[in-house]
Amino acid sequence: MLRPEKLVFSISRQYQSLKPTQLEESRPRDLARDFLCLLKKCVSANQIREIQAQMLLNSVEKPNFLIPKAVELGDFTYASSLFSATEEPNHYSYNFMIRGLTNTWHDHGAALSLYRRMKYSELKPDNFTYNFVFVACGNLPEIGVGRSVHSSLFKVGLERDEHVNHSLTTMYAKCGYIDRARKVFDEITERDMVSWNSMISGYLLAGCSKDAVGLFREMEEEGVEPDERTLVSVLGACGHLGDLKTGRLLEEIAVRRKIGLSTFLGSKLISMYGKCGELDEARRVFNQMVNKDRVAWNAVITVYSQNGRSSEAIKLFREMEASRVSPDAVTFSTVLSACGSVGALELGKRIETYALETGLQHNIYVATGLVDMYGKCGSIEEALRVFEAMPVKNEATWNAMISAYAHHGQAQGALSLFDRMSVPPSDVTFVGVLCACVHAGLVDQGRRYFHEMSSTFGLVPKIEHYTNVIDLLSRAGMLEEAWELMEKFPGKPDEIMLGAILGACQKRRDVVVGGKAMGMLMEMEEAKNAGNYVISSKVYAEMKMWDECAKTRALMRERGVVKTPGCSWIEMDGELMEFNAGSDCLECGKEDSGSLYGLLVEEMKSGSNMADSEPITPGQVSFLLGVIPVFIAWIYSEFLEYKRSSLHSKVHSDNNLVEMGEVKTKEEEVAVLLEGGGLPRSVSTRFYNSPVKTNLIR
Repeated sequence: MLRPEKLVFSISRQYQSLKPTQLEESRPRDLARDFLCLLKKCVSANQIREIQAQMLLNSVEKPNFLIPKAVELGDFTYASSLFSATEEPNHYSYNFMIRGLTNTWHDHGAALSLYRRMKYSELKPDNFTYNFVFVACGNLPEIGVGRSVHSSLFKVGLERDEHVNHSLTTMYAKCGYIDRARKVFDEITERDMVSWNSMISGYLLAGCSKDAVGLFREMEEEGVEPDERTLVSVLGACGHLGDLKTGRLLEEIAVRRKIGLSTFLGSKLISMYGKCGELDEARRVFNQMVNKDRVAWNAVITVYSQNGRSSEAIKLFREMEASRVSPDAVTFSTVLSACGSVGALELGKRIETYALETGLQHNIYVATGLVDMYGKCGSIEEALRVFEAMPVKNEATWNAMISAYAHHGQAQGALSLFDRMSVPPSDVTFVGVLCACVHAGLVDQGRRYFHEMSSTFGLVPKIEHYTNVIDLLSRAGMLEEAWELMEKFPGKPDEIMLGAILGACQKRRDVVVGGKAMGMLMEMEEAKNAGNYVISSKVYAEMKMWDECAKTRALMRERGVVKTPGCSWIEMDGELMEFNAGSDCLECGKEDSGSLYGLLVEEMKSGSNMADSEPITPGQVSFLLGVIPVFIAWIYSEFLEYKRSSLHSKVHSDNNLVEMGEVKTKEEEVAVLLEGGGLPRSVSTRFYNSPVKTNLIR
């Protein structure tokens, strides 16, 4: 068999002794056939050019031979030049060029222009042509052209062609005309697997997940066995709906039909379980996959990140690196989101370096993730640096930078950025803008932006916008106005909205509005925010309404409402460690971490460091160690100074938490996220008598 690398040499050697006249007289058909056989083995445009040269030399005029191979190799410039040089392109050339423009180069407008040129020539489009024309119309989307082309099917007798109708169904779905798509589907007399898959995918594209699952059940009733593509589509719909029951059924079908966990099926199962909150099931599927490629890793990292398990998402990313699977833009953007959630600033910086090395620093999703991560970690200057360096910014980019300013109290920065915004704002944008007004107490501006949402930008305010404005008014003491705005809200107020009013009522001792807010809050069976119950009981106590105070506490116990323990993260040497308030043993990846805890309790009870104070209880020490992990450094530093000689051997014999801070000789960054607590945003302390710069993010 002829190898591609020998192709050029073979052509030259085979035909160098033949003259054009001899070829024409002896075997022109055989020569054309030989050229076609050689053409099939081409792996580069240069080899096609060599064949073209030999064809010209030997007077073999078959320009339509070359175009399909040039399209297949993805060389748009060469394919276009060949097509332009062809005096009379045939169906074959037109169809391959239209397919290339649609599927390879994604220039759908050019594909439609070429279709019109073909239509005005003596050639008539066939089912192959219409198939890709409908693909182009759906991707633009261009419903007007699509409907016009649809009507022309009746003139050429292709209105019942199965392959054309599959593309037509998808085109209508992508353009948002799902009823027309269903009409085309219903008119197909003999539905095959492709027909069912096209309509199910169409429902999914149109956001009609419930209809997609319903059509799948119809398919089952008609005795049609689903294939992998069906399962992938319906799993996507189950994820959107949170339909765990059907999702499990689909996995059972895959097992029964011995459909292996391919990249696409496995990833969709992981995503479905993740969206349904079943992370253990998602991890099980991931572990069962034999070939874990980038798509599979991205899927499992994403579901952990989106379910608030950011620390585990970061651990999975490290496992992905160890497995030598190269991350892509999706990986980076997902992990950056997780880094922002837990304040893993050092890892975020490393990902930026990685993006620079791989040329992804200007990818809009990666760059937007960097802006968001730096903003959430408190590095506003770094967020702004990345933001300003971006050549292209989308709505999410602007929103990330505005939110970064807003959540760090820099209202003027957020509002000036909003005025600079070069793309139309969305409802998410206004959440950031209103949040900035709340933090800065800009009541008049907050009111104005809230009204401009609908009057200027045509956006309907959602519960998040109402809650922000109600919070703004409540903090300013305008409780009556805040209550009136809540009553104007078209939906049902939630506990966050009521909590904003309730908190302000407690501070201002407004028992009238506070009483109404508490009454509504107690009627909400789904209310699970422990803080609101505590505030309510305090307000009742201040009003001397002891019975109501007791009822509130009893209701809290009855509904099983418990205060979520404080959770903090600290990043040291690139490792992320989690602290939970109230735990007897800090889980930091070290064994016997409880030994230092007991030692500290014993010493503090004995009054070694606090002779004039009351003994500290284990619960108080646990609080210090859990909620304010940065104080561990200070406690241990003082401890060493007082008991250096007696404790030296004891401390270094245990693998406990404090050993993570072995002696440092240089300044290092530690990012800490504290939930709750009133510490300043940045503090300086000492760890093992070495300076530690700590960033606190709230």
